[in-house]
Amino acid sequence: MQILDGKLTSQAIKDQLAVKTAELKAQGKKAPHLAAILVGNDGASETYVASKVKSCAEIGYNSTLLRFEATISEKHLLDHINMLNENVDIDGILVQLPLPKHINEELVINTIDPSKDVDGFHPMNVGKMVAGLPAFIPATPYGIMLMLEHYKIDTKGKHAVVIGRSHIVGTPVSILLSRNTNPGNCTVTLCHSHTHNLKELCLQADIIVAAIGRPDFVTGDMVKEGAVVIDVGINRVADASKKSGFRLVGDVNYAEVAPKCSFITPVPGGVGPMTIAALLKNTYHAAIGQKGNQN
Repeated sequence: MQILDGKLTSQAIKDQLAVKTAELKAQGKKAPHLAAILVGNDGASETYVASKVKSCAEIGYNSTLLRFEATISEKHLLDHINMLNENVDIDGILVQLPLPKHINEELVINTIDPSKDVDGFHPMNVGKMVAGLPAFIPATPYGIMLMLEHYKIDTKGKHAVVIGRSHIVGTPVSILLSRNTNPGNCTVTLCHSHTHNLKELCLQADIIVAAIGRPDFVTGDMVKEGAVVIDVGINRVADASKKSGFRLVGDVNYAEVAPKCSFITPVPGGVGPMTIAALLKNTYHAAIGQKGNQN
């Protein structure tokens, strides 16, 4: 069993981007510039955004963080997004989700200029991804593909089972795995909460991507020997032994599943860091005017 180390892989990608950014600056061009919008004081969102801003500084990107109270009006937020759209110095825009209930997330996403949509959620980028055209791919699925590529995992002709059909992870990663690319060329089964024979399907899988948001959902009796398991879940479970009162676990019961795997991602330290690396890579593509990537 080999651990798919997201920290090491993401650092390798960030190192490459740092070199490319230095080359841009040496040519007299500007560094990529990412603008992040944070609404409210959600603890997890604060952590995610801080990590993204820190990563930008590490590799020489410029970053702008706009913070707003949870009471901000929808119109005020949309006005700020439009200002970022029109600012030629800003290459990438991300709005940290979730947003307060009085703000329409779909409207917010649709307001972002597709050429600056480095989160890859705009319908124009989603449509291009489905059509196999250059597009900004959602960061977590893109990060998963980059990890498979980094570890040279053979996916051609393999049966991949994706558990979870969200537009953020499950659906896009199922599309990417099925495409005529490397990594890719999988036969993909997309499962969800209404799938009746989930265990049987998982036991057929060469690759399992677990993104259902339920702690320890995938157990040892659901995984065949030699499978590749990608755990996207990040769940808090009570743990009195921890100072925080909780610990982080994935959607996969690691202790049961890991001994059966050829490759597996840990939680934390697996897919999470890859999401940020993919976001930074999207921002670089935006900065140099590619309007998307080919992966």
